Amino acid sequence: MNLIKSGVVTATLFNAVLSTTSLAENTATENIKDSKSTILAVANENITATKEQFTNSKSKIELMAKLAKIEFFSAKFTQKTFDESGVELQQGSGQLSVSKPNLVNWQTKLPDESLIVSDGSNLWFYDPFVEQVSVYTLQNAIANTPILLITNNDPKLWQDYRVSQLSDNNYLIQAKNDNARVKSLELTFSDNGAREQLIAFNILDATGQLSVISLSEHNNQANNDLFNFTVPEGVYLDDQR
Repeated sequence: MNLIKSGVVTATLFNAVLSTTSLAENTATENIKDSKSTILAVANENITATKEQFTNSKSKIELMAKLAKIEFFSAKFTQKTFDESGVELQQGSGQLSVSKPNLVNWQTKLPDESLIVSDGSNLWFYDPFVEQVSVYTLQNAIANTPILLITNNDPKLWQDYRVSQLSDNNYLIQAKNDNARVKSLELTFSDNGAREQLIAFNILDATGQLSVISLSEHNNQANNDLFNFTVPEGVYLDDQR
């Protein structure tokens, strides 16, 4: 009887050990599966991120190469502004002139007169209606005036933006900074292979307001006088430098 009892105890213990071993093996197997799933998930995320970085880098290089071919242009522009719901708020027109490096003359004639001039070091905003000029250092202004990107091929400047190619001649530039006043800048080039020509750009600001600008009547003969600014007599100067 004692032998039988001893055999039963031994069998029970043996079964318990087997059960524990089996449970441990199952747990280990599940842990391995979980680890594999985690590793695969992380790997897929890394692959996706790498692909996005590669695509962004490739698009940025291609866009910068296009812009590098544009040394100077002047063109008439028409502008339509929409709110975040797509309701048209305003129409305008004027003249835009751009030269490298960092030179801009953006004169709005309708509906109200205003002038933005970058002289390469400073950015001037002139509002004749209120008789005031505001001036900023170019470095501080670029973050909120991404149109200046088209005048500069400095890679350090472009590090703050992501670039994606929407089509052969259409690129989207997006600010990496979530607090940027301008969220994105979309550039459209002509299909003319002989000369790179910017024919339109859209600006989306942080409020959701969209400005759609079309360019026409391009003039490619440089005029550096456009990029000098002198504060008019009697106009208040708000110096933010």
